Amino acid sequence: MPYLALILFLPWFAILGALFWIYPRQPRTTARRLLDALTLVIAGAGSFAGMQWGYANASVASGAIWKQVLATLIAYGVFLAVMTLAIVVRHRMLRRSQRREFR
Repeated sequence: MPYLALILFLPWFAILGALFWIYPRQPRTTARRLLDALTLVIAGAGSFAGMQWGYANASVASGAIWKQVLATLIAYGVFLAVMTLAIVVRHRMLRRSQRREFR
């Protein structure tokens, strides 16, 4: 059951990833597509690694469910942290490209 956290959050990760990929709709440059794809791969891999770490290092002193709880929390936290950082980077990248167009 170490993959239960990922199985449960996979639909939510897919929704967040799709929204990240789709919005904003323009501009769609090669650099943006590359950044978006790389972000989704890093977020997924980081979430998986965090889930594994959380499951392996959780204490069962409070009950066996805490392995799943910690794994889920870490997986979700890593995914959101990577996505938030990528949104900031993408916003700066898009703003910089818009400034170049107006010069």
